[in-house]
Amino acid sequence: MKEYINQGSQDTRSGFGAGLTELGRTNPNVVALCADLIGSLKMDQFIEENPERFFQIGIAEANMMGIAAGLTIGGKIPFTGTFANFSTGRVYDQIRQSIAYSGKNVKICASHAGVTLGEDGATHQILEDIGLMKMLPGMVVINPCDFNQTKAATIAIADYEGPVYLRFGRPKVANFTPADQNFEIGKGILLQEGTDVTIVATGHLVWEALEAAKTLQANGISAEVINIHTIKPLDKDIIIKSVGKTGAIVTAEEHNYLGGLGESVARVLAESTPTPQEFIATQDTFGESGTPAQLMDKYGLNAAAIVKASEKVIQRK
Repeated sequence: MKEYINQGSQDTRSGFGAGLTELGRTNPNVVALCADLIGSLKMDQFIEENPERFFQIGIAEANMMGIAAGLTIGGKIPFTGTFANFSTGRVYDQIRQSIAYSGKNVKICASHAGVTLGEDGATHQILEDIGLMKMLPGMVVINPCDFNQTKAATIAIADYEGPVYLRFGRPKVANFTPADQNFEIGKGILLQEGTDVTIVATGHLVWEALEAAKTLQANGISAEVINIHTIKPLDKDIIIKSVGKTGAIVTAEEHNYLGGLGESVARVLAESTPTPQEFIATQDTFGESGTPAQLMDKYGLNAAAIVKASEKVIQRK
């Protein structure tokens, strides 16, 4: 069983900031826009080094999306930055009409996603953003798992031609993927092999899946763990190959089970190889105020919940 080492907890939004800073130094067409949340989106260094390539739009997110769409016409690669709730729910019409419909090369970068936003509560903890974005034709949806992968994803999407939704978070989480990784859009990563159950996780739940696999191993259960950082386009092949070996699957995400990664995986299985599946996700509910750890525990979004789901789905084979 492969051992993954926590290199030190870091917030994924800082991974975005680091990636954007590097792009500022290497790609002159990259510009950034923010809706009055520079510090929260970690855009400070990019702005300091490239003040003429930054646009502070203020609390006018819909306007920000329209401006970003317009900037692409002149060959710029705009990265918009605000909270996930404001990056999707508040501006869905503008994204649909001005960006997705015409395939504009806008990178919608969304921080503070999911319940791990914490004490700000339900009004800010969007749990339906992946569903909103993945249903838009042509929209790529990416949800990296740690600081290093978020940085790599931020850099990679600048080279992709077309609209992208990049989702990341507020709290410090385990940083365990390689700093020099090559991020490939649409390609899942097999973190460890197993024979009894497949655990497919995204975002903050990837580390929890690895922790769950350790517990399962101690209980005599061999778990295969896959990091699905790109929810759309989904790597169907890695999922089908894995369940062909294990015969059971658990999906884990910090999102509503309706419309998220789990539903996309279920569709793949229904079309190719029907397989027992359990869903680790929020159960059609809004969030609430609390610390990230308290909320992940309450809503069953942690290693303990993944262990229980894995044991349950194995019994369904």
